[in-house]
Amino acid sequence: MRFILAFYFLFSTYSYGQQHCGFDFTSYLVVHVHEAGKSENISGLTITVIDDEGNEAINVNNNLSWYNSNKKLLFTENYKVGPDNKKITSDSESLAAKWHFPYSKDTYLLSVNNEFPADKYKIRVVDPNAVYKSVEVQLNAFNMYVLCTNQQQAMQFGRRTNKPIDIVLERG
Repeated sequence: MRFILAFYFLFSTYSYGQQHCGFDFTSYLVVHVHEAGKSENISGLTITVIDDEGNEAINVNNNLSWYNSNKKLLFTENYKVGPDNKKITSDSESLAAKWHFPYSKDTYLLSVNNEFPADKYKIRVVDPNAVYKSVEVQLNAFNMYVLCTNQQQAMQFGRRTNKPIDIVLERG
């Protein structure tokens, strides 16, 4: 009987330690772009990842992100989904609506893998309507939303992680 209890205890401890979350091996870059003095996110911008020479970064063989292999790394706007998890439009707003990416609100998102070398890249923000000036911002490792971790944020020193990159645009 002791053997069975010991085996059960070891197996349950091992199983508990092997749990995975839905965002394993994935991190997010989250960008909040707004005007000075305003908190509303500016919609309709083009935000891309670029290298030190200003070239758009290409996700060659999914080396940088698990999505969009061999395409440029382009941010998308977070959006709301209804109870059926389908994107809803502003015309059909629902009380049960929630953000598609629940860890952020009205922002721009890019899914990258956990080994994404953020320090080697910048992001370029361009307004296709030319209302705002374009801007380039250096990325850092602390800009990544690392969602599956057993590290405790309360014990972390330095800049807090999982905070959007805050970009203030000027009118052109």
